[in-house]
Amino acid sequence: MSTTIETPAAMSAESAVRTAGKAPVSVIVPVKNEAANLRRCLPALAWADEIWVIDSQSTDETAEVAAEFGAKVVQFQFNGTYPKKKNWSLENLPFANDWVLIVDADEVAPPELAEEITRRIATDEADGYYLNMKYFFLGRRIRHCGYSECWNLRLFRHRLGRFEKMPVPPGARTGDNEAHEHVILQGRAERLEHELDHFAYPDLSTWLEKHDRYSTWEAIQREHFKRDPIPQGLGPGKRFKRILRKIYLRLPLRPVVRFVYAYFVRLGFLDGRAGLYFCGLLAFYEFLIDAKAYEIHVNKTSQSV
Repeated sequence: MSTTIETPAAMSAESAVRTAGKAPVSVIVPVKNEAANLRRCLPALAWADEIWVIDSQSTDETAEVAAEFGAKVVQFQFNGTYPKKKNWSLENLPFANDWVLIVDADEVAPPELAEEITRRIATDEADGYYLNMKYFFLGRRIRHCGYSECWNLRLFRHRLGRFEKMPVPPGARTGDNEAHEHVILQGRAERLEHELDHFAYPDLSTWLEKHDRYSTWEAIQREHFKRDPIPQGLGPGKRFKRILRKIYLRLPLRPVVRFVYAYFVRLGFLDGRAGLYFCGLLAFYEFLIDAKAYEIHVNKTSQSV
């Protein structure tokens, strides 16, 4: 394993002592070249006892900005297959707390969410919590298009949760971070009332760059989603979506179906011009997945000849 830990001098026995008045939560922030986003993300996490920034050898000021806000910086070196960044963090970091919260650098935890987390983990008996996200695109919140609810298990007891391991061949260039994998929790999960603010894509170039990688992952996983059983522990909502995906992947003209569903059925037209562009990009994303899946099929066929 080529993964390494490089932590600042602040990681002493003294720093492991919980800061008075802070919530007993360890936050994981996976990053690469996210200096600008971290300046917005990290101040909103000041209520948490411990913040870990897991960096993939950024070439900007990511590590410096993280240290500036008191985060513990770890350099992660991906070996090309497994583990990816979040599962590695859950397995290897010496957390000071039982609870972990996973926040991406382009997300912000509002004060009301921080207050709810602090209260719920102190009084409830759940082992994890689903968080919804307010999704922002081209300067406005997307309230429709199928993105009004984006529930993910982000807060849980770290010993009880791991991201599902999806088959990825070496050299597939799908990225070193779990972007679409979900947490399998060995315990009971509930939902939080307040939401994360998700400023996903500052511009269209960022959207295209990320979805180029995401579409490669989706194309590789297509046969897995069609064929393999749905893992236990996903939770009823995620399991239902996996069932729908198995059906959806057998439909013809999926890019057209995706646009019609997002723009008309899920009322994307109510999000104005941003909604139109967003639904169009979702259809393009589906087309790109289909094209890459066909490319994989062609390459396998040519290699077998």
